[in-house]
Amino acid sequence: MLETTWFVLWGVLWAVYFMLDGFDLGLGVLQRFLPKDETERRIIYSIMGPVWDGNEVWLITAGGVTFAAFPKTYAVMFSSLYSALLLLLFALIIRAVALELRGQVDSPGWRKLWDIGALIGSFLPALLLGVAFANIFQGIPINEQGVNQGSLLTLLNPYGLAGGVLFVLLFLLHGALWLAVRTTSDLQARAVRLAGQLWSVLLVVAVLFLALSRAFTNLWTNYINHPVLLLIPFGAVCCLLWIRISLLRRTWLAAWVSSAGVIVLCTLFGVVGLYPNLLPSSLNPDWSMTIYNSSSSQLTLKIMLGVALVFVPIVIIYQFMVYRFFSHKVTRENVAEEAY
Repeated sequence: MLETTWFVLWGVLWAVYFMLDGFDLGLGVLQRFLPKDETERRIIYSIMGPVWDGNEVWLITAGGVTFAAFPKTYAVMFSSLYSALLLLLFALIIRAVALELRGQVDSPGWRKLWDIGALIGSFLPALLLGVAFANIFQGIPINEQGVNQGSLLTLLNPYGLAGGVLFVLLFLLHGALWLAVRTTSDLQARAVRLAGQLWSVLLVVAVLFLALSRAFTNLWTNYINHPVLLLIPFGAVCCLLWIRISLLRRTWLAAWVSSAGVIVLCTLFGVVGLYPNLLPSSLNPDWSMTIYNSSSSQLTLKIMLGVALVFVPIVIIYQFMVYRFFSHKVTRENVAEEAY
């Protein structure tokens, strides 16, 4: 029972991270292409500035849960996906540095350098996270000792790349919709127009990914055995369609909330499909890392659950206050005196 509880918490934390940092990663890419001038680009940075580091707390929390609750899976995962995770870490560092240093020197060349850094540091994590999780869904070629028999290039298979493209599109759409919520005038209009275009492409890629999941993974097995679970992918489809409806109604916040729902439910679709596996082996199912053969002791799980029940709500309350405080529209006048 405790193993299942922690598995659910593990999946929810990843879903929350993708939902929150997803729009930041999307905005980090869009800042190079959507703005028409420096002021509009500073508006995007002003939207990202107060929340991006808080959003990354959920990434640390998800990784911490993996380490605390399922240490064997943590060890195998970080060795099997070492190259991809190292690239992810470097990209996130580049993004953090870019966001902090961009406004420190009043020079177009300096700003352009860090704009490119923010672009790389936002696009690569979105792509790599999608590739990594798609490969986990598909299965990693780990042997009985938990050693990966593949390489970084092994991860760049059709299904893994499809997962990467799906994540990039999800985050770009999420970022465009957040920009529509937080901005006004021409920048908002362009963000809305782009969101509509991204939605059409995402719809095609999402359908393709679901079909590939049936062909390349065992994710659908749990859903076939327990049809009530089909509510998860059905909910994701409903949220995706509601994005389009909300765009037509010009209710930008509803569109963004629906986008958040798509991201959360897509993540849970994969997590629920994995259960009870955490890291399936594509070589032999008996060599897979599961919630039972890789979990910590019952005492550790009990203690950590108590810690989580205390501190996770504190983080949620803190982030709610931050988002509420910075919920105002960001305009050209707002950024006139800001560092970005």
